[in-house]
Amino acid sequence: MFKDNLVDDVLFMTAPNIETKHAFTTRFGGASDGIYKSMNLGLSVGDDRQTVFENYSRLCEAIEITTDELVFSRQVHGADVSVVTRSDTGSLRNQTTRQADGLITNESNVALMVFAADCVPILLHDPIKAAIGAIHAGWRGTAANIVGIAIKKMETTFGSLPGNIQAAIGPCISNCCFETDYDVVSALILTLGENADKCYYSHSGKYMVDLKKANTLLIKHAGVNNISVSDECTSCNSDKYWSHRKTKGRRGSQAAVIVNRKELAFS
Repeated sequence: MFKDNLVDDVLFMTAPNIETKHAFTTRFGGASDGIYKSMNLGLSVGDDRQTVFENYSRLCEAIEITTDELVFSRQVHGADVSVVTRSDTGSLRNQTTRQADGLITNESNVALMVFAADCVPILLHDPIKAAIGAIHAGWRGTAANIVGIAIKKMETTFGSLPGNIQAAIGPCISNCCFETDYDVVSALILTLGENADKCYYSHSGKYMVDLKKANTLLIKHAGVNNISVSDECTSCNSDKYWSHRKTKGRRGSQAAVIVNRKELAFS
């Protein structure tokens, strides 16, 4: 079970199997108001920029990292995974031009962050090689197997063995609420083959798709078996999490963040 952590009004979730500092944020604990109330971390959704900076400060203080350690990128629903170093930190104060939906590193004091508001946030940790990853997987990224690409890249870049990697799939839209047309199912079939049948069912001429299951299968196919999966749906729990679908796009963004700092991991 994922755990609720409340620190100075900042509510965030942690996975039971990730042994280093990490967090899946919620809507609670920020300074934003109106449709962005309260912990909005999206810098391009229309919220006041200085207020969003304050939200980052509150979050980072709560999880005991600094804003200067953050690395994030422009997410484009692709399958690019970037290797980042300490020289890439400071994304909050610098205008990042990096386009990637996955980030990996083996350096300390580098906090990888990805954003979501229904899409699947995935965190990876190899405690043996002290390597970490943060993945944003919408249905396109899932169909492109971005998480498998990230695991393979950790293996080839850092020497990570998949059997040592811990993976956590955070809160995202679940199959109870992710109604799609056949194009999504078709894309998953191309990637998952016959296993795609486990990831959707038909309903009134539409398809209910399970991106958590799809990414779990892809993670297992990559050789990783230490996997935890949040049972929360962002659309069903839109009072706790941002949901693009539930709010019809009038929303903020939450984030998943991970850093190599075992001594500060929440238990």
